[in-house]
Amino acid sequence: MEKWWRDEVIYQIYPMSFCDTNGDGVGDIPGIISKLDYLKSLGVGVLWLSPVYRSPNEDNGYDISDYLDIDPRYGTLADMDRLIAEAKARGIRIIMDLVVNHTSSEHEWFQKSRERIEPYTDYYIWRKGKGKRKPNNWSGFFGGSVWEYDDLRQEYYLHLFAKGQPDLNYYNPVVIAEVKKLMRFWLDRGVSGFRCDVINILYKDSLKNGRPLPALCGAEHYLSTDGTHRILQELRRDVLSQYDCFTVGECVLITPKVAKDLTHENRGELDMVFSFEHMDADNILIKWFHRRFRPKRLYKAFAKWQKELEWNTIYLENHDQPRSVSRFGASGEYYDRSCKALAVLLMTLRGTPFVFQGEELGMTNFDFTSMDQIMDVESHNVDKVLKKMGFSAKVRWRKMRYASRDNARTPMQWNGRDGAGFTSGTPWLGINSNHVTINAEDEDKNPDSVLNFYRRLTAFRNESEALKSGSFRCTIMNNRVFAFERRVKDDALGIAVNLSPKTVNLPSVGKVLLSNTGREVMDCQLQPYEAVIMQR
Repeated sequence: MEKWWRDEVIYQIYPMSFCDTNGDGVGDIPGIISKLDYLKSLGVGVLWLSPVYRSPNEDNGYDISDYLDIDPRYGTLADMDRLIAEAKARGIRIIMDLVVNHTSSEHEWFQKSRERIEPYTDYYIWRKGKGKRKPNNWSGFFGGSVWEYDDLRQEYYLHLFAKGQPDLNYYNPVVIAEVKKLMRFWLDRGVSGFRCDVINILYKDSLKNGRPLPALCGAEHYLSTDGTHRILQELRRDVLSQYDCFTVGECVLITPKVAKDLTHENRGELDMVFSFEHMDADNILIKWFHRRFRPKRLYKAFAKWQKELEWNTIYLENHDQPRSVSRFGASGEYYDRSCKALAVLLMTLRGTPFVFQGEELGMTNFDFTSMDQIMDVESHNVDKVLKKMGFSAKVRWRKMRYASRDNARTPMQWNGRDGAGFTSGTPWLGINSNHVTINAEDEDKNPDSVLNFYRRLTAFRNESEALKSGSFRCTIMNNRVFAFERRVKDDALGIAVNLSPKTVNLPSVGKVLLSNTGREVMDCQLQPYEAVIMQR
């Protein structure tokens, strides 16, 4: 089957924050439909929607209470059908989030499991405690224990994430049958695949105590197990192979070896995976322990995965990560240039590029001033854990400002007026005050804007066989410059990116095809935060 997803630029939409058409302060599906022409002008071929299923919204839709319906805050199934059709008419495909490690605790399956109503009794992972102790010592992704006691069933249930997100039991074949059913439901409605949430932790080998670790104690019992590989192979064989679709997996603590296993064509599991190693360029082990950004760390991680994996997902932002220009770029004099330099890096590495909403505008981290303004459940849980560990309020807030997921979730900045063109009501999450200068309406009119640079880049990539399918070879990598070659036969491009405030000499140059500074002839020097694409 044709691997069409390799040729496309994929755009992630966080529906809550994209565009609100009914004034309730929450984005909706009609809002996405209203912006399809904008997305078409950006040159994207696939839209990935974060969850729009029914949900009590403890984790912003990643706690699903009904996989076969649309949450009323976003619209209706008819709205979803119209979005799929309208996008298709513009040559744009839709993929959805597949969140099947866990459900919401309000899902009918869980409520019946609590009551031991068949066949739901063993849909989830239930255990008795050990005297007054919990079933094991595991710690969760959001901090704290992974076990919650249920008074009705009088047992603990496992939740690797929030307590409202109980983990499904993949030892039960009926659970796998339910997942196949929901996948077919959406594929039959016309979606073109799934981004698979935390997909490499489905199958827990055992529930034994884990090795003491700073974070994720117990992970050795569920990370990328043989059981998970078997489940993914079954889903591919019985469902995905029957459709023209693709899957990209979010995989926790993944290595290149595991990524190869998950994506090797002969194994029949996933088409692509998200790796996270480059996201550690400004932190130590986890994002809450920040360190000064060094460009070489970012370059080195990208180069490693370019070498190790035949095809990569390329991204700098998503709904779980802070804004890239606030992490890896500059403010002030070099803000605009660094946004564009990061864009060149995103669009020229070997793989499928993923753009997160607002990244094409140069949206930045939030400008909130207190925890009261943060809605993210992970941030509040981590704040409580850090408080127990003795971190001061000042230090905890500094971590939130830099690493909270809400940095990426502030509403899309469509214009500079009240509500930022996102809503006529009160937004569910605060709007960054810099929307008066960073917004789509103003940038659309400015030929030198970040938005219009993204448009030129996507158009360039969509016409370049070297960028869509060419080989990768690193030529320079130091703490200022990352330079590499993309080649298909005699068609070769040289890309050089400087993510530092220093001017750097280049050993060789070629004809400039595209530059974030607008220059047409190179002089063997790369200016601060300059990025160029050259004909080799």
